[in-house]
Amino acid sequence: MRCAHSMPFGAEISAGGTRFALWAPVAIRVDVEIDGESPRPMERRDDGFHVLTVPNAAAGRRYAYRVDGRRVPDPASRFNPEGVEGPSEIVDPRTFDWHDEPWAGRPWHEAVLYELHVGAFTAEGTFAAAAERLPYLAELGVTAIELMPIADGPGERSWGYDAVLPYAIRPAYGRPPDLKSFVQAAHREGLMVLLDVVYNHFGPAGNYLPLYAPQFFTARHKTPWGDAIDFDGEASPVRAFFIHNALYWLEEYRFDGLRLDAVDAIFDDSEPDFLTELARTVERKITGRPVHLVLENASNEARRLERRGDGVPRTYVAQWNDDFHHAMHVPVTGETSGYYEDFDRPGERLLRCLVEGFAYQGERSRHLRVPRGEPSSHLPPDAFVNFLQNHDQVGNRAFGERLSMLAAPERLRTAETVLLLLPSPILLFMGEEFHAPSPFPYFCDFDGELADAVRDGRRSEFAHFFDGTDELARMPDPNDPRTFELARLDWAARTRGDHAQAAARYAELLAVRRAELMPRLPAGRARGRLLRDRAVEVSWPLADGSTLTLVANLQDRAVGIDAWPRGDTLAATARFDESRPEVPQWFSAWFIERRRGPRDAEYRRDHMEERRR
Repeated sequence: MRCAHSMPFGAEISAGGTRFALWAPVAIRVDVEIDGESPRPMERRDDGFHVLTVPNAAAGRRYAYRVDGRRVPDPASRFNPEGVEGPSEIVDPRTFDWHDEPWAGRPWHEAVLYELHVGAFTAEGTFAAAAERLPYLAELGVTAIELMPIADGPGERSWGYDAVLPYAIRPAYGRPPDLKSFVQAAHREGLMVLLDVVYNHFGPAGNYLPLYAPQFFTARHKTPWGDAIDFDGEASPVRAFFIHNALYWLEEYRFDGLRLDAVDAIFDDSEPDFLTELARTVERKITGRPVHLVLENASNEARRLERRGDGVPRTYVAQWNDDFHHAMHVPVTGETSGYYEDFDRPGERLLRCLVEGFAYQGERSRHLRVPRGEPSSHLPPDAFVNFLQNHDQVGNRAFGERLSMLAAPERLRTAETVLLLLPSPILLFMGEEFHAPSPFPYFCDFDGELADAVRDGRRSEFAHFFDGTDELARMPDPNDPRTFELARLDWAARTRGDHAQAAARYAELLAVRRAELMPRLPAGRARGRLLRDRAVEVSWPLADGSTLTLVANLQDRAVGIDAWPRGDTLAATARFDESRPEVPQWFSAWFIERRRGPRDAEYRRDHMEERRR
């Protein structure tokens, strides 16, 4: 099976050669230069595109554009082997032969996501090395890999959110066939693969679009990175550039979904807006297998997660639920500064997350000083991706500490037990399962004044958190290669001491999830109550008629309970006496009241048969 996505821009191989197309509406002249040969003038069309078909331009040859005499890479390059400032390479996607035709995807309610950074996940930092760890992740109980952004940006090291070539993979990770081999290997292990994409800005270095296509940006809207991308302007190639990008990853690389970064920084007053058009186009174009589109959206726009009458998402399947993270983080760590000040009543906030999805559904945020969110209680649990850690919540700390470095063991066990059996999609951050001793500090690879600005900006951002200058001086310099080395996972730690115990506990709980919970999903909307302060009891109806119940107490004192939930105990952080109407301190337990009768076994058998198919 050969997979390719046809684009109206970039370098497209056809029977007649390679057609080059660059949207450069303000350029007077554009040439294409192939392998250092004499520049060839391109035809300027009325729509602002400059095009040329070159008969002998075969795959593997390198090219660049000269825009009014200035050499620039192709913004739609499939690969830039020498980095973003170097020439682009002509790539023929049809040379890769896919052998994963039996792969039909997985339903979203089965998602146990594992977020990883390709460069820091292994010592080699490549797709090939990451593929060697896929059997371990499948055995652990992971069902979906979520790759942090892999698009090419300046330098050798990056989180990926500073990309300027959204179609080109970072060469340090491998070539296009290496990524395809990774996705194919994941599918063989029964793993979905989602990709984190950034459509809200371009990186601060190596972006030449303002030179020849200033219509890409608008001063009408501002983002933390400067002028916003002009999605609601009259230049349709702007929208097309990003919609094609989504289709490119899904069709050409057979990704199972995308996670759209910080869509609250995408401004669009048109109808339909960009995010709606993107989702509708993906649904129309990608058929025959499920494709899952996930949002990061600080605005908590529940309307983007709406379901149809049959339960199918209208546009986006889920959102990363920062509210759940914050409601758990405050009691577990005791931290209350920054955006955590909005979670001064974490028990109430947590209860609302578990029962209704978002903790903030239009209430005024004390931290932001504006209302935040929309009503979400009508949405199902699988509209929310819950987590205790991710790249942001770890890496945006001054020193990149993981939760296992911040919380007492009994608090951490309580929180982890809550997370791992939630009847909603959950996300783990790489190494979380064995309490990796490596931090995940912010790292990048800029030069000169930009490097100084990033380092000084980070220190200024955290200055008010520290009493003196010693801590600021100790903050890792994002541009120092040693900062990146700090972030690499220490896989040897997984078999040692406390790390091995944590790994065993995660494996045990995920095994319970796979055996007892996954066959009974999706869950219906929950009901719950606050027992006292930071203790909750929440129950979910499951698809087979069973009832799943959580009892959790996130505080330093026991609390009373009228009666323990009925059914069998699936997991508990410690032994407890069911004859005593009291929930111990820092305790969480899961209970299931199974539907009794012959159809229970029938339901489980049918589910497993469906999974085998």
